[in-house]
Amino acid sequence: MASPQRIDERAPGFVISVAAELSGMHPQTLRQYDRIGLVSPQRTRGRGRRYSARDVAKLREIQRLSQDQGINLAGIKQILELQDEVGILAGQLEAVRESLESMTPTQRRVFSADRDGEISALRRGERPQRRGGGALVLWRPQRRR
Repeated sequence: MASPQRIDERAPGFVISVAAELSGMHPQTLRQYDRIGLVSPQRTRGRGRRYSARDVAKLREIQRLSQDQGINLAGIKQILELQDEVGILAGQLEAVRESLESMTPTQRRVFSADRDGEISALRRGERPQRRGGGALVLWRPQRRR
């Protein structure tokens, strides 16, 4: 028996009328959300919009925040941007955790973060590479007595 295949939730599969029906909105509303940047569906060669399952879920969340919580579109856009940022930061944190797990206990003490917030683990005695100007901050945790 063949193993079940995973469905890519980011794959563009729905035309605007189907996405509108699945999200419980009017197609014109989806066009407006695309114009203001709340949801950005992929485009076909003919410039038609193609929505993914993730886009439809986002549209439902927008509708919930707007109707149930009374949040305006500017507030919703900011909430969605912050949620995306949290997702990126969670990914970075997971990468740091994986890096920590691959190190021996003596290697687990030093980290470096650049201006963009990119974190990298350093070996003991290794200096971070500094790009451009900027301060180097050394943090030493208090030892428990």
